[in-house]
Amino acid sequence: MDPVPVRCLLNSISRYLHLVACQTIRYKPIQTCIGNVVHLLKLLKPFLDDVVDCKVPPDDCLNSACEDLDSVVNQAREFLEDWSPKMSKLFGVFHSELLLEKVQTCSLEISRILVQLSQSSPVTSSVQGVEVNLLQRCMQEIECFKQERTLSEHMKDTVPLDTDDLDSIIHMMGLISNQDLLKESIAVEKARIRSQTSKSKEKMEQMDQLIDLVSCIREHMLKTEFLEVAKGVSIPPYFRCPLSTELMLDPVIVASGQTFDRTSIKKWLDNGLDVCPRTRQVLTHQELIPNYTVKAMIASWLEENSIKLPANCDGGGDASSMANNMGSNDFNRTESFRFSLRSSSFTSRSSLETGNGFEKVKINVPASLCGESQCKDLENFELSSSGQSYTHSRSESVCSVVSSVDYVPSVTNETQSIQENHQSCSEMSPKKQNSESSSNVNHEYSECSSHTMKLVQDLKDGSSKEKTAAAAEIRQLTINNVENRVQIGRCGAITPLLSLLYSEEELTQEHAVTALLNLSISEVNKAMIAEAGATEPLVHVLNTGNDRAKENSAATLFSLSVLQVNRERIGQSNAAIQALVNLLGKGTFRGKKDAASALFNLSITHENKARIVQAKAVKYLVELLDPELEMVDKAVALLANLSAVGEGRQAIVREGGIPLLVETVDSGSQRGKENAASVLLQLCLNSPKFCTLVLQEGAIPPLVALSQSGTQRAKEKAQQLLSHFRNQRDARMKKGRS
Repeated sequence: MDPVPVRCLLNSISRYLHLVACQTIRYKPIQTCIGNVVHLLKLLKPFLDDVVDCKVPPDDCLNSACEDLDSVVNQAREFLEDWSPKMSKLFGVFHSELLLEKVQTCSLEISRILVQLSQSSPVTSSVQGVEVNLLQRCMQEIECFKQERTLSEHMKDTVPLDTDDLDSIIHMMGLISNQDLLKESIAVEKARIRSQTSKSKEKMEQMDQLIDLVSCIREHMLKTEFLEVAKGVSIPPYFRCPLSTELMLDPVIVASGQTFDRTSIKKWLDNGLDVCPRTRQVLTHQELIPNYTVKAMIASWLEENSIKLPANCDGGGDASSMANNMGSNDFNRTESFRFSLRSSSFTSRSSLETGNGFEKVKINVPASLCGESQCKDLENFELSSSGQSYTHSRSESVCSVVSSVDYVPSVTNETQSIQENHQSCSEMSPKKQNSESSSNVNHEYSECSSHTMKLVQDLKDGSSKEKTAAAAEIRQLTINNVENRVQIGRCGAITPLLSLLYSEEELTQEHAVTALLNLSISEVNKAMIAEAGATEPLVHVLNTGNDRAKENSAATLFSLSVLQVNRERIGQSNAAIQALVNLLGKGTFRGKKDAASALFNLSITHENKARIVQAKAVKYLVELLDPELEMVDKAVALLANLSAVGEGRQAIVREGGIPLLVETVDSGSQRGKENAASVLLQLCLNSPKFCTLVLQEGAIPPLVALSQSGTQRAKEKAQQLLSHFRNQRDARMKKGRS
């Protein structure tokens, strides 16, 4: 009997490592946590592989521990998929640190159980073939693992935190400028609002802690950081905005009675936040009443110190713009922090965002393979605003805006020797990852090694057991090694792996499809896999495989469909689109996500839009607009593409999509609101009947709000819709008068 929980855990670890290899988070504290999670999982994984290879009856304690770690690894994967540069840094770091702690705890428990099993009965142990001393060294490595003082440790300290703790947190988070602090304050508050929907008491308490921490940081900066508007003249704390900590050029009073700078509090309110940043009171209205008294006091203070504001800063703008206008000699920043922003010991913001302990590999899709209009469609699916260029998750589109990053965490010499001794001597040693493109592959690893040829030969002519083992090893070798992907792809592994997708052995099929998924990350392999006729066998897996195989088959189609030529080839197979739609409707949560991602890529090609609609995808997409299903953004992004064709618009209305789209405009994410407005615009511009239905659902109030506070694209869509409504009304009135 196979140890199913161990297999599930191994699959989750592989998927997490694959996602890490594809994501491009540039924020160093989170990068560090990701690297540490990868480090711990890679320590444990070889021993779990041995447990599976022995195929012995499962141990209840081991199964339970593996289920716990599997849950944590899946949480870590979801965190990576949901990460966005606009998210709160404090929340991101705090959450990733908690996940790291859980991974360490669970990994330690599993290693202890494995050691006990290996010592209790060496002959019948469920870890036959695993040397006890290697296990013990692995356990010691996990147990002794300790990262530097973390944000979560700071937050466990007595509140309020002392000055050194606050300085350390500001340093750690890279909250260097006043605008950084303002953005973080807004992001944390938005995260708190999102946490309320989870109904998790623990999560809400954590968010309250973070809110309190941000308030402490703001108060700390007001007391200890000094902004000089002239040499030797610092701004008094009471003339600085409690939200941005900058000089209040246009002080206004909000409903709570607190005074803020107009620019800062307007940014707060425009993000849909309705509580006072300082008192936490709910604001009964959003009127901003000028505080003429404070404004006069600031003007008097400026006059007394012979400080003149530029004309365009009078009564508007912010201190940052004032600084730019006055020049660096007139507006200096000094601090009483125990660290200095100007000292060489302090890491700059740019280095915090780009420097890391990982090696990077960038794989860019040539512009010729992704037309301008298609890349814009991809961007709508991926990004919450046109100014961003980050990968939302593995399951998002990876056109020219995406880089694939291989993370190679730093390990101690001892750990490295453990892994090298434990791994087969035939396995390739990790090398420094180099940038890869279809036209520039290092000749050093383009030649086939004898071991690679042996693996390919086993895939072709080996016994059933040898084929499974070869597919499993290729899957392992290609998880996060670019050189291995290219070499194995060039040495002829693709065709026999595709043949194994028809295997009646579920495990063989799963290994083969996952190996192909890993290989498809390489741009060199994408075309080769598609040209080898991958569509039909991948569809076979979608129709017959286990859940994990189906998920990875959909993910492979998504990866292949990055290229325009592959989108056309896959789209011509109606069976592929139908199988993806079936997974979208009836698959696991992970499967639904992968199917939505693949279908989105396919829908960029115009001919595929109608095919996807005809496969009844719209029915499932409308169902997925339910916020509780946590797939609104993916569903509405795909609907935005499908609404470009008449069949798509008809299906959206027929399936009852309008009320849910209006609800998304009202309460969805920024990206969701933008795409929902795009769908509604397509409906209204192409049918007066649909326009009437949209109006009947009460679309005007949320569209008015979106036209004022959404992303730039969302504002444009909302304004076009509102203008269209006015034109329709004027036309009816004119017709009535005549």
